[in-house]
Amino acid sequence: MRMILLGILVLVVAGSLCAQEELSSELEVHTYRELLDSELGAIASLNAVVFRPGDGHLDSSEVAVVVFHGGGWSMGSGEWAYGTALHFAELGLVGIAINYRLSDQLLTSPVDAMADARAAIRWTRENAEMLRVSPDKIVAYGWSAGAHLAMSAAIFSEMEPRSDTSSVPNALVLKSPALDLVNDKWFCTLLGDSLGAADYSPVEHVRAGLPPTLILQGDTDTVTPVAGVKKFRDRMIAAGNRCELVVYEKVGHLFTPAGEPDDRYPNPDPKTQAAAWREVDIFLESLGYLAE
Repeated sequence: MRMILLGILVLVVAGSLCAQEELSSELEVHTYRELLDSELGAIASLNAVVFRPGDGHLDSSEVAVVVFHGGGWSMGSGEWAYGTALHFAELGLVGIAINYRLSDQLLTSPVDAMADARAAIRWTRENAEMLRVSPDKIVAYGWSAGAHLAMSAAIFSEMEPRSDTSSVPNALVLKSPALDLVNDKWFCTLLGDSLGAADYSPVEHVRAGLPPTLILQGDTDTVTPVAGVKKFRDRMIAAGNRCELVVYEKVGHLFTPAGEPDDRYPNPDPKTQAAAWREVDIFLESLGYLAE
């Protein structure tokens, strides 16, 4: 399969997309298209929305944080990641919210979204000069299914060896990540009977040389249970990788308070959310990506 990435830059007034928020960041919309040679001759158009720091930080922005939204591989859009991308821009980094193909149980599966995640990291690295970031300081951030895609860009990078540009991020931040998928009924349904979940489950493919990773997890999570996340952490450390796991008590998926259904629209506990953001700051500071 051959893939060509075409990039188009369009400047947009930030307030026109997020009028309800007072934004200090410059917003740029980059549209890139994948041309895929396949039996179906499929063409997928994917958007990346780039949030830059304010003018006072433009010359110093070297770190890109590429954000992948959750939604069970079948719901949502890059707009769900705008707030997170903006958060990083306000810290002086460049936040990039990614659209990826959603599973429809017909022609598109999570495997396509995984390819899109790899393409997004490669696009960021190939356009580092235009984005004013370092190609060696790219963080992938994702939650739930989006965390699976972020990790997949690193752990399944060999799926596209034809590319001269690596899809492996330099660091990963994963919130309530879907990492152990062999027994995930919804993931298996989206894959279809002809594909094996083990082939796309990160915990089954941990190896040495993976990027530093921070995982933020609730202890009562019913969607991406903590047992699978701990197994992933243990295998990462056994392979010699840096992997930090922070487990928050009395919250479930995406920090929804225990006792509330955590498999619906997220309702994060504010204190836990704030504590998690502090952990992200500490992690990025330890890498030299964020000033203390």
